[in-house]
Amino acid sequence: MDGRDLVRSVRMIRAVGPAQGLRSVRAAWRARRADALALPRRAAERARVPGAASGAEPQPGGGLIHFARSSLRVRVASGGAVFCGWEGAEPEPSYALAGACPEVDARAVLEPDTEGGWRVVSERVLVVVSRHGAVEVRTPGGAVLRRELPPRWWDRVAEESADGRAEGASRWVQRAEVAADARFFGLGGRAHGPRLRDGVYRLWNTDPGGAFEPGDDPLSLTMPVQLVVADAGTHLVFHDNSWDGRVTLREGAEGAGSGHDRPGTCELRMDGGPLRYWVLAGTPARVLQGWTALTGAPALPPQWALGYQHARWGFGGQAEVRRVVAGYKERGLPLSAVHLDIDHFDRHRVFTVDRQRYPDLPGLARELRADGVRLVSIVDPAVKAEPGDVVYEGGSAADAFVRDARGREVRGVVWPGESVYPDFTDARARKWWGALYAERLAQGFAGVWHDMNEPVSFAAFGERTLPRSARHALEGRGGDHREAHNIYALAMARAGFEGLCELRPAERPFLFSRSGWAGMQRYGGSWSGDVTTGWAGLRASLSLVLGLGLCGVPYSGPDIGGFSGVPSPELYLRWFQLGAWLPLFRTHSALGAGRREPWEYGVEVVEHARTALRERQRLLPYFGTLGQLARLTGAPYVRPVWWSAPRDRALRDCEDAFLLGDALLVAPALAAGVTRRPVRLPRGRWYDTTTGRAYDGPGQVWVEAPLSRIPVLARAGAVMPVTGADGWTELEVWAPVAGRGGGGLVVPDAGDGWQRPTVERFTSRREGDRVVVERRDGGAVGYPVRVRGLDDGAEA
Repeated sequence: MDGRDLVRSVRMIRAVGPAQGLRSVRAAWRARRADALALPRRAAERARVPGAASGAEPQPGGGLIHFARSSLRVRVASGGAVFCGWEGAEPEPSYALAGACPEVDARAVLEPDTEGGWRVVSERVLVVVSRHGAVEVRTPGGAVLRRELPPRWWDRVAEESADGRAEGASRWVQRAEVAADARFFGLGGRAHGPRLRDGVYRLWNTDPGGAFEPGDDPLSLTMPVQLVVADAGTHLVFHDNSWDGRVTLREGAEGAGSGHDRPGTCELRMDGGPLRYWVLAGTPARVLQGWTALTGAPALPPQWALGYQHARWGFGGQAEVRRVVAGYKERGLPLSAVHLDIDHFDRHRVFTVDRQRYPDLPGLARELRADGVRLVSIVDPAVKAEPGDVVYEGGSAADAFVRDARGREVRGVVWPGESVYPDFTDARARKWWGALYAERLAQGFAGVWHDMNEPVSFAAFGERTLPRSARHALEGRGGDHREAHNIYALAMARAGFEGLCELRPAERPFLFSRSGWAGMQRYGGSWSGDVTTGWAGLRASLSLVLGLGLCGVPYSGPDIGGFSGVPSPELYLRWFQLGAWLPLFRTHSALGAGRREPWEYGVEVVEHARTALRERQRLLPYFGTLGQLARLTGAPYVRPVWWSAPRDRALRDCEDAFLLGDALLVAPALAAGVTRRPVRLPRGRWYDTTTGRAYDGPGQVWVEAPLSRIPVLARAGAVMPVTGADGWTELEVWAPVAGRGGGGLVVPDAGDGWQRPTVERFTSRREGDRVVVERRDGGAVGYPVRVRGLDDGAEA
């Protein structure tokens, strides 16, 4: 243990108390010893590259290309997604894919290319493989989107088989080049972004061990998914490998007319696992639609989960919960849910209730439900390792816990003390765990949030997670925590989601998770985790939501006010105003970090928070439509401003504003003292939704941002569903520009079940001083229509 470990040990003991701190020291020593005994020792390695191409075998959708020291499988799916797998890697088994692997494009053919290479020609993409193993993905017109250089492996010489090939998992590196003007996005939830600058990004889900801010990396939800935007086109690349890795990004530079451009580069280094990846190309909307088809449609939250939700670590008991809910009601502040943190458990043990603090939790849930407020429960994966504990005994009987190389239960330290961890990569363990949610439902909870599921084990030194040598089932294949770590939370979400579906088949589950991996959207959403309280934390909140949306996780949001400390009234209000325009709208704070009720920050904050809450309530039909569209198309609720104009370079560099669907542009105040700010507009006319003033894009304009609101602009011609004064849905139409049309979609939610949605399409056009709104199918509009943006005296 070096000096840094000693300092960390002292901090750990101070943070969690002497007894828990000493347990964390013992847990860290156990993990280090287990890895020293069970993991392969360092050995001599031999570098290897593919070598020269020696032949190919055509197959449906592509083929297998042989090189002197490796092989490459290229396959084009029917939707245009390209799969590349080195060393004979297949698309399956995969935790990311939804169901079966997509069918191949039977029209795509493998044919010889010039200079000894090969190419696969398809309708949407052209794949060119050089004779030394470089892979280019091009548009049908020939523009290069991405060039993967020949990969390099480091094989353990001590593990060579009889034929001279190395056995076991080799570490590898693959470098790629993109256009000089390209911008990188994605890689899961990143605190600095959403545009990813030059730097190294680790692919290892990590509890930051305290509040994070921009620059901290990695965080709780990483995934090897990059979205790359350039003039030549947009593409997404997903390396289907859950091992620890690092991505080094470097943006390119154009030659300013000299013709000597420096391409952007990406280097991916993985500690093991298969070298396989998918590439999807097209517009941003088409790429996300293809990603959804590949990895699964996002889970649709129930209607109430689109409202405002209040959480706090440290409610203290049901009397305090009642007081807080009554405070919202008395002040006319709409509230949809209250979240209970680990302090409602009996001694922090999962699937229990502290009966002294919550003597009648089901009764409290019924009482709140009568006022339209749901209860949501935290659920941690760690189970108290204590004989007599019902969950522990049940898991032991089901052989559900992670074990070490010698067959013993792996033990770590979390809030309840010494704990064991379910192996969610085992179908039997998932089944057992999913059944436990019956206890949560019996207590009256309407949803769950998964926490500490990176997974976390407090450690005074080393990594705050399970030993890398811990054994996992991995669906019967077997393996260790090096492969299972990043998909642990994804598999936990699957267990919870499937359990809730089985327990209440008529209701859509509400589940969101701090950690996850590619495909997380199938089971629910995410939130920012423990973001620092400060203006930097506010900016990080927006980066996380935008980045996750571009990785296919559309439902997310931050801890409003930050998790770690007490925000100033101005910071709290600006965070609250931003949250009102994000999918997951939730306040939350750490124990001892102060309250998050709006009235704790003064009368002025309450008034302005009420305005934001009422606007959120008014827009619930629009949020509901965006949720349905996310499920149908993969398009996130919150989108970068370049979403519909990826070739606009000024928009590609805009990170302080976002689109909410196609209709609205939101420009939050992200620094202290801001009362006026610049906004970069996409092409078209945009109306300030408060003043009605019109602005024309593209270009930058200055807009007012008083403390009472943040700027929100509506696209001319937009048709949006909103809640009218009578409580029913009406259409809000922003006047189109003369000679140009507009439109919008409405997807009514028939309830919180699984009813198939009906998409209603509307168009708008201007005829003199009138705005005409019609259904595209020619039927009656069916909703009251309110037009905004017209001069006084105009007709609707």
